[in-house]
Amino acid sequence: MVMKDIFDISGRVAIVTGGSRGIGKMIATEFVKRGVKTYITSRKAKPCHVTAKELSDYGECIAIPYDLSSVEGISGFIREISGRENHLDILINNAGAAWTAPFDDFPESGWDKVMNINIKSVFFLTQQFAPLLRLGASEDQPSKVINIASIDGLRTPRLETYSYVASKAGLIGMTGLMAKRLIDDNIIVNGIAPGAFSSNMNISARDDPDRVASVIPAKRIGRADDIAGTAVYMCSRAGDYLVGTTIAVDGGLVYARTD
Repeated sequence: MVMKDIFDISGRVAIVTGGSRGIGKMIATEFVKRGVKTYITSRKAKPCHVTAKELSDYGECIAIPYDLSSVEGISGFIREISGRENHLDILINNAGAAWTAPFDDFPESGWDKVMNINIKSVFFLTQQFAPLLRLGASEDQPSKVINIASIDGLRTPRLETYSYVASKAGLIGMTGLMAKRLIDDNIIVNGIAPGAFSSNMNISARDDPDRVASVIPAKRIGRADDIAGTAVYMCSRAGDYLVGTTIAVDGGLVYARTD
């Protein structure tokens, strides 16, 4: 295999949850441009369809809006995909939520909402998609699952995002355990822990990128090709020997002192 082919993912079928905006859209855009049949889903239907229409200028992108915060919603989404595809090559578990509140006032609703979408939905979505992932998998071309975590699961952040930190640290741990089990089925599970990227989940990086960049060793916030390139690497032949690993894509922020 020549090096130009080692990153080839064309002809595969992928799902990107939370694919209508932010990091999910960055990954979905690159997949579509590289010839991947890409399904995107999000809770809000309109932005999901708008993004799919936009990305369809580059290739095949299909919007299937669903609320994945409950097992019932996950099951409905699974049925929709199963009626369209006889296998799945790539699953990007990107949909997420965050909640900030002082320790003494942190509500149960803020705990449950974040845990349901950031941890529970990732597990049950992967569990229920496993049959389709197995059908698309072989030793020569394993299926791939990428869990989008956060560097806040690797360090102590400044903001009081208790449920978010717990969910992302838990997701990194769960990624390793899922990888250990699913590698027997030729399904490779890894994770990406993004740092500062411009998105609705990271308003500071979106609205004040220069200030945020000043504390990052790389002296800039992340760009779309930083996160999308990592996803392509992991999902291609180049990433086949990477199993259970979560890569921080953060310009060195997780190792930097910011106090």
